Amino acid sequence: MDNILSIGESGRIIARFHYDADKVLQLKTISGRMWHPDEKYWSFPNSAENIGRLNDIFQIPSSATIRTDKQPGRHSVEMDLEQVLGRLKEEIKLKGYSWRTMKAYLSHCRNFISFCDKPADHLNESDVRKYLLFLNETKQNSHSFINQAHSAIKFMFKYVFKKENAIITVSRCKKEKKLPVVLSRQEVVGILSSVENLKHRAILLMTYSAGLRVGEVVRLRVDDIDSRRGFVHIRQGKSRKDRYTLLSDTALEVLREYFKKYRPDSWLFAGGKEGDHLTERSVERVFENARAAAGIKKDVSVHALRHSFATHLLEDGVDIRYIQELLGHASSKTTEIYTHVSEASIGRIKSPLDRINGMKPLINQKGV
Repeated sequence: MDNILSIGESGRIIARFHYDADKVLQLKTISGRMWHPDEKYWSFPNSAENIGRLNDIFQIPSSATIRTDKQPGRHSVEMDLEQVLGRLKEEIKLKGYSWRTMKAYLSHCRNFISFCDKPADHLNESDVRKYLLFLNETKQNSHSFINQAHSAIKFMFKYVFKKENAIITVSRCKKEKKLPVVLSRQEVVGILSSVENLKHRAILLMTYSAGLRVGEVVRLRVDDIDSRRGFVHIRQGKSRKDRYTLLSDTALEVLREYFKKYRPDSWLFAGGKEGDHLTERSVERVFENARAAAGIKKDVSVHALRHSFATHLLEDGVDIRYIQELLGHASSKTTEIYTHVSEASIGRIKSPLDRINGMKPLINQKGV
């Protein structure tokens, strides 16, 4: 293939070639590389070092090599990317957003800039539209994921590029109305009973019995457990809010066994690294293994324990306003979604088919 290497509009080196597994492995050792699946080419930061390495990989003679100088007044995507993400991180911190929001916004903006493959200060509304359509039509991401990407990019344009109205006409996806997947009480018992490791059992018990998010349970400290009053203190949960929730008597008994064996010092559930708490991914794996061991076929994550906590309280007749406080929801509308999956609201309603006389003979007909 002629002209393997060229310079793209962004100033990056572009490499087009017939697939070769060995060459791909070598290309993956170059820092700042990007694969462009739609156009079927690799791109790299424009530097003399990278051109030298690419010449070696593709065995291109020096007389046939491309120039290393960048287009006048243009910067490599890497330079813009790191500058933008650094500024973005600072602005997010100044706003006091959570680490989770920061991680999500940085990821969305990094993917957006990489997708456009052009200097960040040249990005515009057309680029945003093209990227969001790509997420929707090609990647088929959920509407909530696309809307979060929209929010992240809008934040970047407003606070980093100082272009507050740059994407004001870009529409947001219609919000999806999805019901949470809830485990039955028997399924919860099955999952909790399948966990043999005491620490893992204590984590899942606390998650269900107090209705915790996974990020909250891993960040519990020893002094957050108020055994005398029967409360769990959640510090700086979602939206930087403190709250109290329930401390189950059953969970407390398991926690006391756990204390005797593990002697936690600061974090209630310490991680592998000294001085750090357990990771969220570790808890997710614990739940996945427990769900499989219990034979639960529902496609649920550990967050289903929180959904189940709320739904089971509602079925037991607890006022929805109290459940809202325990979950830490800012609005009762968020909590009301559990009324749509509660057995107390729909599980006891009889279908009209079951009330029609004379339907039993149909059940015994051939082929039914």
